[in-house]
Amino acid sequence: MGMVETLEERADVKIPRPLDSKESNKFLVELCEKNEIECRPPLTTTRLLDKLTEHFIESQIINPAFITEHPIIMSPLAKYHRSKPDVAERFEAFIARKEICNAFTELNNPVVQRERFKAQMENKKAGDHEAMEHDEDYCVALEYGLPPTAGWGCGIDRITIAPYQL
Repeated sequence: MGMVETLEERADVKIPRPLDSKESNKFLVELCEKNEIECRPPLTTTRLLDKLTEHFIESQIINPAFITEHPIIMSPLAKYHRSKPDVAERFEAFIARKEICNAFTELNNPVVQRERFKAQMENKKAGDHEAMEHDEDYCVALEYGLPPTAGWGCGIDRITIAPYQL
């Protein structure tokens, strides 16, 4: 299930594009307020989308399912989708409302990576402690070349605790 499309369907709304616009942010703030979804400041679009996704999608997943096509603004290290603008090649696997795995194709374009780090730094300045720092050494390493790469995170902690959270 595509993240934004599923969110729009379940909330019965159409989120303004581009997602990183002030109009979209204002809309998401109002949607959270309307649905009594608490999102502590800073009210960045990334944080708002995350809270809305938890409320409308993740909380309803019982059977194994994948949330795919996360917005690029939520996936600073993930490669942009090959055929769909503004989304990343990323997925999260869920079972019984719990995230089991997070995976994505690694962004290997140093110019785009620098732009994304700069956007993350703006969120950090606004008070988002989860936003990434700018990592220039990583960008320089990308300039030397990173072949197409992907990875997934499914730690032993997630697998071990899963049966006890059902």
